[in-house]
Amino acid sequence: MSGLLDGVRVIELTTMITGPLAGMMLADLGASVVKVENPEGGDPFRSFRGGRYSGHFLSYNRNKRSLTLDLRSARGKEILLDLVRGADVLIENFRPGVMDRLGFSSEVLTNANPKLIHCSLTGFGSDGPYVNRPSYDAVAQSLSGVLSQFVDPKEPQAGGPTLADNITGFYAAYGIMGALYERQRTGKGRRVETSMLESTIAFAPDAFINFKRYGIPVGPLTRVSASQSYAFRCQDDRLIAIHLSSQPKFWEGLLAALERGDLNTHPDFSTREKRIENYVALRTELGKTFASRERAHWAQRLEAQDVPYAPVHNVTEVMDDEQVRHLGTFYQVQHPTEGEVWGIHPPVFIDGQRPGPIAPPPVLGEHSEQILGEMGLDSKQIAELRAKKVV
Repeated sequence: MSGLLDGVRVIELTTMITGPLAGMMLADLGASVVKVENPEGGDPFRSFRGGRYSGHFLSYNRNKRSLTLDLRSARGKEILLDLVRGADVLIENFRPGVMDRLGFSSEVLTNANPKLIHCSLTGFGSDGPYVNRPSYDAVAQSLSGVLSQFVDPKEPQAGGPTLADNITGFYAAYGIMGALYERQRTGKGRRVETSMLESTIAFAPDAFINFKRYGIPVGPLTRVSASQSYAFRCQDDRLIAIHLSSQPKFWEGLLAALERGDLNTHPDFSTREKRIENYVALRTELGKTFASRERAHWAQRLEAQDVPYAPVHNVTEVMDDEQVRHLGTFYQVQHPTEGEVWGIHPPVFIDGQRPGPIAPPPVLGEHSEQILGEMGLDSKQIAELRAKKVV
């Protein structure tokens, strides 16, 4: 299928996750994304486990072209400004002030291309008391209050996926696409900004709104108790999860599946409000029953009663799950020099089709000559740039 963003040209001056994810989301929808990288190693995620083509880099950089460019050199700056003149979007995740010091202030960019949409991603915003502090995922998760809803205060340990990084990338792409749509009407560029701090707060509004409205303090069990969500260890040491929500039929179905009708008249569990209030006690009581049989047994019984459940899969089990295989969630493509590359399809369908096609993430500088040639430079000029280590 043709891409929804065919014809949109994006320059990506980003590393790690937030900016690369935003750029990849646009690329998945058909935008032409040029990832500008430092010739001395490129995106640090490239070498996360050695080499220049790590799994971390592969996760966030498909469907892009790589141009190496030394932005400390005068010629490198000139080339970037030429790219800006022909671009629709520029994404960068430098700390505030770095673009100015490089010579690419908002004024310079706007003068070069008044229609440019300049997206800036930061840790804490473009100003304020934390403006000069470094930020990574655990920092944003912690400051936003999200980590407090996961971490056990008695045995604190950050864990899980990079929620703050990924969420910020989503919001950046969201802002960019809104600005692109507006520009169709006005012809005017915009400066789009988002921060890891605010993006992560905005992604989990319930805790803040319920606290302000009802004075409910939020901890690791607040949401799961209200939603009646549980995870249990079965006899074979495998885990299974259930989510009963607020519909009585799911509670009744659970009791039928477990043959625990006695809990329906238990004074601590007879109403949903009491089950929320006594969440830990109910979890313990249900856990005893789940521990008595293997996971496959409980899965069959829960499904027969239409109870929302799922095995708690590890990564390998996810990839082998029959529904995941049916959807074709994972793909394989061949890179000309790096061999087979696995990836995850964009999780959207447009008129029944996935966005496509998929191009593997580029090796460092893979498309430098191609991109410079498109800008009008001949082979001799490109060779001179390489000799001077500009590219």
